[in-house]
Amino acid sequence: MAQKIVAGNWKMNLGKEEKMELLKGLKLSDIPNDVNAIVFPTSLYISDLAKSLTKIEVGVQNFSNQNNGAFTGEISISQIKSVGATIGLIGHSERRAYYQENNAFLKSKVDHAINEQFKFIFCCGEPLSIRESGQEFLFVKNQLQESLFHLSAEEMMNGIIAYEPVWAIGTGVTASSEQAEDMHKSIRSWIEEKYTVEVANSVSILYGGSCKPSNAKELFACPNVDGGLIGGASLNASDFHAIINSF
Repeated sequence: MAQKIVAGNWKMNLGKEEKMELLKGLKLSDIPNDVNAIVFPTSLYISDLAKSLTKIEVGVQNFSNQNNGAFTGEISISQIKSVGATIGLIGHSERRAYYQENNAFLKSKVDHAINEQFKFIFCCGEPLSIRESGQEFLFVKNQLQESLFHLSAEEMMNGIIAYEPVWAIGTGVTASSEQAEDMHKSIRSWIEEKYTVEVANSVSILYGGSCKPSNAKELFACPNVDGGLIGGASLNASDFHAIINSF
């Protein structure tokens, strides 16, 4: 059975004092034992958070596909691990759009994470133009095939996928629970086709499209939605706490 996961991606937000205030309001003791809560802070604060948090896993928003060397501005997995991060994001829609990270490059990051035994959440999802053309399923399947489905069954069973309907993030347009479930069900079926039912049922598939307290319960009640990758709502302690407790 897939692990229930709620991950907060803080992006380039929150200063040192702001993040500590947010964490104070999270009521860490209330996090259900069957939910894996994760936060992805700005890299500067990984060490502070990793030292102070016990019930929340700390991840990194981005990492290099190289071990070390002359790569100015990059951070290696070994460096990230040394300050307490245990998981990273790969293929977030903003990295794809703003930094031109394509499927081939993301495959190299997946391979590097596997080689370094570093957990990751692989993000996929379609922009509005693809959704309007009716090609969203083909588009997302291609992202998975080109960057993720070369993994072995054992490697895939340890994977996490986040579906981001890019057209429903910060646009005022909201994806319905039916639209989310349709894509999540398709993703699980593609994993089953490529691997086995056992593998498909073990992979957590998170929803990453404007999940908030008002729709989290409905989304998380969908059979193939195992949690959420939360953006804006994770910057508010009460909202993030409510979403974590929405299963």
